[in-house]
Amino acid sequence: MTIEKKSDTPDIRSLGREDLSRWMSGLGCPDYRTGQVLHWLYGLRVTDWDQMSNLPLTLRRSLSESFTIHVPQLVRVQGSRDTTCKFLWRLADHSMVESVLIPANPALYGDSSDRKTLCVSTQVGCAYGCRFCASGLDGWKRNLSVDEIVGQIIAVENWHAEQTGTPGPVINNLVFMGMGEPLANYKNLLPALRILNASWGMNIGARKITISTSGLAPMIMKLADEPEQFRLAISLHGATDAVRDRIMPVNRRYPLQQLTDACLYFQKRRGKMITLEYILIEGINDSMDQVPHLARLAGKLKAKVNLIPYNTVDGLDWKRPAVEVQEKFAAGLREQGVTATLRREKGHDIDAACGQLRLRTEKETPSSAL
Repeated sequence: MTIEKKSDTPDIRSLGREDLSRWMSGLGCPDYRTGQVLHWLYGLRVTDWDQMSNLPLTLRRSLSESFTIHVPQLVRVQGSRDTTCKFLWRLADHSMVESVLIPANPALYGDSSDRKTLCVSTQVGCAYGCRFCASGLDGWKRNLSVDEIVGQIIAVENWHAEQTGTPGPVINNLVFMGMGEPLANYKNLLPALRILNASWGMNIGARKITISTSGLAPMIMKLADEPEQFRLAISLHGATDAVRDRIMPVNRRYPLQQLTDACLYFQKRRGKMITLEYILIEGINDSMDQVPHLARLAGKLKAKVNLIPYNTVDGLDWKRPAVEVQEKFAAGLREQGVTATLRREKGHDIDAACGQLRLRTEKETPSSAL
C-alpha cells in the first residue's frame, strides 16, 4: 500500500504530533494510536501503510486516503558507507537535492567528536547568489517542504541500514548547510527541526543540530527567540564588508555590523558559542591582512572559526589556497587567541561542493528522464 505523493495530498511527515493527534481524534481514535503511528514513521521509519501492523485496517485505509508517505528516490551516491557519502535525491516533482553523510571527525559543531553528521538541504537551488557556490548556479527553484527536509534524514538512515544490515539510528549530528539558505525557508525549516528533535520524532538533540546562514540578520534574531537550543553557524567567508560585498550579495542587504548585532542577540538569548564558517579562497580572503579583522570579529562574538579550503566548482574560476597558505592563516588566528580549526574536508573527490552533483547530473540526463 505504498502511496505515491499527489499534489493535493499532504505527506504525513509534514504534521507535528498535535496536528496528527487532532486528525486521529476526529476519527474517534484513542490518543495512543497517535503514538503508534509516530513510532512506525520515525522509530521504525516505515514507508508502507501495510507495515503498520498493529493499526486497525480501517485506520490504515483512512491514513492512506488522507496522506502520502513520499520517499526521496536515490539517483546517485558517491563515496561509500565508510567514507564521506554524497547523495542525490529526486523528489516527487522530479526536483533534485543533495545530502552529505560525513563519518567520524574531530568535533566541528558539538562538544564531542562527531560520529555521523548529515549535511541537509532546505531548498532546490538558492536565491542568494554567493559567487563561489554551486547551489545557486541554476537559480532558486523552490523551498523544500517539511516532509522533504525530514525525508532526507530518514532516507539516509534507511540506506545505511540496507548497506550494513543493521537497522537503527546512525546519524548523531545534523548541519543545515546543504543546498539553499535555511533561514529563507523558515516556515518549513522550524517544523522540520521540531520533528527531528522531538522524542516522538527522530530524537536528535537540539544541541546536535546546527543551522547555517549566509547572514539573514532578522531571521537570526527570530531563531534566537525560539525555545529550542539549536546551534548557529554563520557562513561568513569574509571579515570585512569589502570582501563580503564582492563574493556574497546578501552582505549589501545585511552588512557586517547588522549581522554582528544579530549574532550578539542570539548569543545573549541562547548562551551558546557561534561558529564562523570561513571558506578560504585563493586571492580573495586568504591573505594575512584579513586575519586581524576575522580575529576581532571572532573575539567580539566569542566565536570559533572553522576554516574550510575551497572546493572547486565546474564553471567557476575560484581556487583553494596552497596548504602552506591555509596553515599560516590558521596559525595567525590562533596567535591572536582565536579557537580555529582547519578542516581537511572529506569528499573533495566526490563533487563535495554543494549543488555540483545535482548540476552535473541534470546536464547529463535528458529532460524527458527527469
